[in-house]
Amino acid sequence: MSRWATDPRWMPYLPPTMSPVDTSSLADHLEHPAEAFESYRRDGVATVICEEKHMGSRAVVLLTRNPGRFGAPRGWRGTAYTRTGRPFFDETLRVSFLDRLDAATESAGLWKELGTDWLLLDAELLPWSFKAGAMIREQYAAVGASATGALADATRALEMAAGHGADTGELLQRTRERLQNAAAYVAAYQNYSAPSDGLDGIQLAPFQLLASEGASHSGRPHGWHLELADRLGDADQVMIRRTRSLVVDTGDLESCAGGTAWWEALTASGGEGMVVKPQANLAVTGKRLVQPGIQVRGREYLRIIYGPDYTLPRNMARLKERSLAHKRSMALREYALGIEAVERMVAGEPLWKVHQAVFGVLAMESEAVDPRL
Repeated sequence: MSRWATDPRWMPYLPPTMSPVDTSSLADHLEHPAEAFESYRRDGVATVICEEKHMGSRAVVLLTRNPGRFGAPRGWRGTAYTRTGRPFFDETLRVSFLDRLDAATESAGLWKELGTDWLLLDAELLPWSFKAGAMIREQYAAVGASATGALADATRALEMAAGHGADTGELLQRTRERLQNAAAYVAAYQNYSAPSDGLDGIQLAPFQLLASEGASHSGRPHGWHLELADRLGDADQVMIRRTRSLVVDTGDLESCAGGTAWWEALTASGGEGMVVKPQANLAVTGKRLVQPGIQVRGREYLRIIYGPDYTLPRNMARLKERSLAHKRSMALREYALGIEAVERMVAGEPLWKVHQAVFGVLAMESEAVDPRL
């Protein structure tokens, strides 16, 4: 927490990190849906829902018509903040954003149906470049420009040398391949860069209603959450983005194959990938929590994360040795803390008790873990 953070009074929840999928057994893939389906099958989860993974910034949105409930001044409508508690918008844009969301909530009939005057939403804010524009320019674009420029020059030089009789066959082939990888890297991050001006170009993709007055909704199936999100999307088709989904039976090979084909189509069209979740939402095996979600990222998206040449066999073999246990443990513990925070807030417990769980999530984010997972 710092002077850059959202007012702690208005931060009742922080979202968990996401569990990575088991490393794929396929030679040319690091991540693949088959391992996610198998993981849940082992945990006794018969039905999962595959949700489109939006390439944006994780967002928590608190929307209210009763500012007094949160110790806020009259006219305050709520806030939208990042997964580490920082506000997304300046004051003017925040008000405009929440007014639009309130109008969509009213049009969708959710205020009346839920019997509430506030909502806490888990969502993704797009485009990625809205918050990550500087990182894209300074990190990804810089790498892409230097790689494509240098490798293009090297390829031309080797081709000229070959034309004069030099034996450049293997080196030329390898350099051409690396140039193709660098071009694919540039194309991958450009998929998630888009202009925005004020609210123009900004979209919210809600995928879970965490809580409303008197109720925590972690026990409701994901289909219920996505149906509410779709109604918001129908009410404001410009600012609210739908989350596409598919239900898969983990014990049915044909159903799993359909889930894999759906993931392949998503990623082939430039999508980041998908998150596989127990359809029932909160799931327990014996006395143990089951992972609330397993991310399966696309082969080309992972090029941004692991570098242009990660698909080369020697690099893929090394990356398949990555350690996943700590990140998975963090995902489960942060998920449990998030649910605890929401339930304490809904029960009307003091803010310091809510923040025992909220700040626990934030503290865990400082633990040393491979940031690429």
